[in-house]
Amino acid sequence: MPAAGGGAAGMPPAEALGRRLCCEGERGTVRYVGAVPPTAGLWLGVEWDNAERGKHDGSHEGVQYFTCRHPSGGSFVRPQKASFGVDLVSAMQDLYQFNVQEVFAQPATISSRTVEVSGFARLDSLEVVSLRQREVSSPGPRDQIQTLMHDVRSLDLSGNLLSSWQDVAGITENMEHLRELLLSFNRLSLTSDPKSLSHAFSNLTVLSLAGCQLTWTQLLQCAPMWPRLEELYVSENDITELSRPLDLLQDLKVLDLSSNPLVQDSVLNLAHLPRLENLNLSRTALSDLQFHDVPPGGKTRMFTALKVLILNHNNIAQWSVVNELDKLQSLVELSCRHNNQLTNDLTPQTANQLITAKLAQLAILNKSRVLQEDRRGAELDYIKMFGEEWLKSGGHRDPAQNQPSAQFTSMHPRYLPLIQKYGAPEEGELKKQAPFALKNQLISVTIVCPEEEGRMPTVKKLPDSMTVQKVKGLLSRMLKVPGAAITLTYTGPKMNGSEVDLDNDLKPLQFYSIEDGDSLLVRRA
Repeated sequence: MPAAGGGAAGMPPAEALGRRLCCEGERGTVRYVGAVPPTAGLWLGVEWDNAERGKHDGSHEGVQYFTCRHPSGGSFVRPQKASFGVDLVSAMQDLYQFNVQEVFAQPATISSRTVEVSGFARLDSLEVVSLRQREVSSPGPRDQIQTLMHDVRSLDLSGNLLSSWQDVAGITENMEHLRELLLSFNRLSLTSDPKSLSHAFSNLTVLSLAGCQLTWTQLLQCAPMWPRLEELYVSENDITELSRPLDLLQDLKVLDLSSNPLVQDSVLNLAHLPRLENLNLSRTALSDLQFHDVPPGGKTRMFTALKVLILNHNNIAQWSVVNELDKLQSLVELSCRHNNQLTNDLTPQTANQLITAKLAQLAILNKSRVLQEDRRGAELDYIKMFGEEWLKSGGHRDPAQNQPSAQFTSMHPRYLPLIQKYGAPEEGELKKQAPFALKNQLISVTIVCPEEEGRMPTVKKLPDSMTVQKVKGLLSRMLKVPGAAITLTYTGPKMNGSEVDLDNDLKPLQFYSIEDGDSLLVRRA
């Protein structure tokens, strides 16, 4: 027996196919309208946005009534149990609590001055409107939209029940000043002639379509609707292989592709977007990025305008990828946090120093500004760190004899420019210990309990290889509290009062760059 749902009564079943609905707080799309024998009456076959809400793949007792993306993402509900949403004007009325008849009545005139009627004075000057999750499914009276939303610059319709671009255009074509439109977590059917709707988005520069189950092909099909688009946010979609957007999206400056399962080789198909300045590729499983048009140390003709690149939570494991990023002509800001395979054996400070030294133009790394003294220190450390490797590869302090191998210069394309800038390292400056081999040694730290005024600080010598978990165990016995009830941070003389969380129990103290004289701050969780 098909399962029933809950919600307000909706539109007649004959109009329901392809429409969006809400039932018991869950959203879905109607994929079937009709009988489901042996039961009597009409049913709606629904594909749910949340597959866990469903019960089957659109079949019942061996008969396939509709199909779903997920094998258990469908179910049947009675039409009277589903809500098909409200029009935009009704949603505005509910949000702002005004009376439609009063708002659209003729204004009163007193002593040649026009006086706005009840509540309208605060509506007609709105520039930012959020109707997020208000079950908007259609435009409503278009003359009323034009009057109510004449000055709106930014409109948020995320998480609603809009089902087609025609419905969206029916709203936006009455908003001549609209610049920013948020449509995330809707499911919009494509139009056969997208360019015919471009008048409705003629001034749009910012568009968010996160979580709309769109492919890159579908986005490019829609792109003629957005002739002036500068920022496009399409995270959490079904974007895999990227193709080159020929004659489309040519004004795009910001593109967010995060949380999409990208085919990484296809990323280069975006390389010739002429104005692209900000690209977010976080959580795309990216592991490699190469620009083969120029040798190491050169500047690529790809992504010529790119200033900001975000690569957080990816699978980058090779430092050669960082070398490739130095080929980008305009890159000044990089975020690459949580690429753990890349920085596995390094402290965060050492990893940041290596990235700074390898990227000559970088001004901001992981949201922190690279100061002049930071860059100088990072570059000098880099010279010393790989000095022995440079010498063994054929490098020499005499410029006339300095001929390092091609392998070394490929791995360290910034090394020769840096010794030209600072001079070659002297014998006593070479770092004998590679930064990846973390030596076990004792460090002296002060244990402080800032929440317990009567407890005096205690100095302890701990191995820098000791894990945070074992430190908590030691402190648990010392302070007579369960280890699970302890949170740890550390601070030191060089940190200007700031604290760093020791948030990974499996990491050693040396991972956090804790030094002699630093303090461990112990608090109850």
